[in-house]
Amino acid sequence: MKEYLDNLRKKYETKDFIKDDPIQFPHFFKNDIKNLEVMGFIASIFAFGKREQFILKLNSILEFSNYNPYEFILNIEKNEDKLKKFYYRFYKDTDIIALFYIIKEILAEYETLGNFFYEKRNNNHKILIQNVYEKIQNSKYNPKTQGFSFMISNPARNGANKRMNMFLRWMVRGGEVDFGIWDFLDKKNLIIPLDIHAGNVSRELNLLKRKQNDCKSAYELTQKLKEFDPNDPIGYDFALFGAGVNKEKLHVLVSV
Repeated sequence: MKEYLDNLRKKYETKDFIKDDPIQFPHFFKNDIKNLEVMGFIASIFAFGKREQFILKLNSILEFSNYNPYEFILNIEKNEDKLKKFYYRFYKDTDIIALFYIIKEILAEYETLGNFFYEKRNNNHKILIQNVYEKIQNSKYNPKTQGFSFMISNPARNGANKRMNMFLRWMVRGGEVDFGIWDFLDKKNLIIPLDIHAGNVSRELNLLKRKQNDCKSAYELTQKLKEFDPNDPIGYDFALFGAGVNKEKLHVLVSV
């Protein structure tokens, strides 16, 4: 099983992965960490639904911001009108504007998102995500709408926290795809960004028993992947997600 997963990981953890994935957006800023972090955070929040739809929306945000989302957010009062009538699925324009005001609030206090996550760091990444959630939840700009609640979901509700775990993977892991710019967090503590693709492949390979794609399943699968690579278990996200989204025929169906 390890050899099979390693081969899938090598197949999908390549630069070619970037062009169809939301990680393409922070890759615009590989030499500009402030913008990389901000665009990565925004991209992760929009990364649900059909790829072509959220990629279109994220391209629009790049255009609105003149390819400088960090400065765009610092000047959100002047730029707010550009986001009027801009929405995506559950997110109304007021939700998106509120998100940008909250990011500005964080940047005003910490200068960078990296500094913010550094202060909220914890070896238990569920606690880290809870710390981040509470800061955002308590902001005066939080509209407390259904759409905004979906943007930044409450870890205490036992969801898989897929988008936040994906963002942390981007920032913490290195390699051809991920950035590895946050050395204050250890990649061995990352939690797999469990989605329907990784979940289905994991069950077909008998790596995951639970049927729900929730927090417990994400932890269960992460622990199983540590048996194959204890120092970088989430590297197998590429294998599981890549095989799922590409509808790859799975050749190894064994109990592990």
